[in-house]
Amino acid sequence: MALLPHGGRCSVAAWCLPFVLLGLVACGGPDAPPDAADASSCIGCHREATPGVVTDWELSRHSAAGVECSLCHGDGHNAADDVALVRMATVEVCADCHPIQAEQFTGGKHALAWASMNAMPTTHWLPMALTEGMKGCGGCHRVGIKTEDDLRQLRADGATFGLASCDACHTRHLFSVAEAREPQACRTCHMGIDHPQWEMYSSSKHGVRHLLKQNGTLPDEAAAPTCQTCHMPQGDHEVRTAWGFLAVRLPLPEDPAWAADQTTILQALGVLDPDGNPTPRLEVVQQADVARLTQEDWQRERDRMIVVCEECHSGNFVRAELEKGDDMIREADRLLAEAIRIVAGLYADGVLRKPEHYAYDYPDLLAFHDAPSVIEQRLFRMHLEHRMRTFQGAFHNNPDYSLWYGWSEMVQDLTEIRTLAEELRARR
Repeated sequence: MALLPHGGRCSVAAWCLPFVLLGLVACGGPDAPPDAADASSCIGCHREATPGVVTDWELSRHSAAGVECSLCHGDGHNAADDVALVRMATVEVCADCHPIQAEQFTGGKHALAWASMNAMPTTHWLPMALTEGMKGCGGCHRVGIKTEDDLRQLRADGATFGLASCDACHTRHLFSVAEAREPQACRTCHMGIDHPQWEMYSSSKHGVRHLLKQNGTLPDEAAAPTCQTCHMPQGDHEVRTAWGFLAVRLPLPEDPAWAADQTTILQALGVLDPDGNPTPRLEVVQQADVARLTQEDWQRERDRMIVVCEECHSGNFVRAELEKGDDMIREADRLLAEAIRIVAGLYADGVLRKPEHYAYDYPDLLAFHDAPSVIEQRLFRMHLEHRMRTFQGAFHNNPDYSLWYGWSEMVQDLTEIRTLAEELRARR
C-alpha cells in the first residue's frame, strides 16, 4: 500500500463516517465470508459474560453497518475453553475497512510507541507488569504497532489483552469517532511527569474555551481547538510535531552557544559520542521518530502547524508564538547542558562512579530508571520532567507550566546539582 503524499488528507466525511460507509462496502456486504459466525451466536453468550461489550457494540456504527463479531475477531472462538482462538483486531484488521486511517497511523509516531518503549536501554529492568502487563509504560505505549515476534512474546508471557492499537483511542466496542475526537480521549496517556499535555492544554485558554463549548456556555460555532484540531487536522492520523518528543534536532542551531548545549544534550542521550560523532543509538532515535534529524523534516512539520494555527490567528502572530517556544527550548537547554557537564565532570575526575553499562563518560538520560545516586536522579528529573514542561508549556500556551513547573524548577535543579557536586568533591 503506497503512502499518501505529504499533505494528503482524508476528507472530513471520510473521517466522520468510515464505520458506516467503509463498513457497508468492505465488511458488511455480500463479500463477507459465508462461514462467518452469526453475531447472534456471539451475543447469546456475551450478553451474560460481558454485557457491557454487547451494549457498546449494539450502540456502535459497526452494528448498524452489519459488521459482526467474526469479521474482526475471526470465527475460531465458539466456547469458554477456546478463548485463545480469538483474533485480536490489530491495525491490519482495521485496515480492511479503514485503509486511509490505518495508512496514516502507520506513518505516524503513535505507531512507533511500542518500539520506542522497548528501545529504552533499561526498559527490560522494569517489572513485567509495568511493560508487558500494561500497568506502566506499556499501558500507553501499547498504542504502537507490534511485530509478530512482539505478539508471540507477549502471548508467551501470558498477555492476552491490550495488544491492538486503534482501540487505544476508539475504545472498544463502541469504537466511537465522536469519542476519539474529544481531547479527553488523549488524557489517559498525555498527562503526568514527562508529558503533561492534558494538564497544560486543559488549563490553557484553548482548553478552557473547549470546556465552555462542551458545557454549553459557548456556542458550538465558537473557535476552541482540541488536541485533534492541531495535531490531527482533518482527521489525519499521522500525528507529528516539529521538535519531536525530545526537543533536539539536526542540523544544530546556528547560535554557537545553543549548538554547544544541544550537542551536550545529544551526547547525554547517547546519540553523539564525546567527540561529537554519531553513535548507533542515532539510528534508534531516528526509527522511533522522537526527533527531527534534517532541516527539511523539521520545517515540514513547522509549516503544517502554521497552517493549522492560521485558521484562527494571523500569520505574524503564529510565527511569533512558535518562535517563543523555540526560545524556551534554548533557555532550557542552557540549564540542562550545564547540569550534564557537571555530572560528566564528576565521572571524568573519578568523584562519581559511572554505571558500567553507560557507553561513555556522560550520564545516560535514557536510562532514567536506574540512576544510582541522588545527583544523577536530580539530573534525570530535570531532563524528563522539568525541561519537558518548560518547552511543552510554551507550545501549549500555558504560561504557568512553562515558568513555575518548568523553567523555575530547572533553575532549582541546577542549584541543587551544583551544591551536591561541591559536596561530593569536598568529601573526596
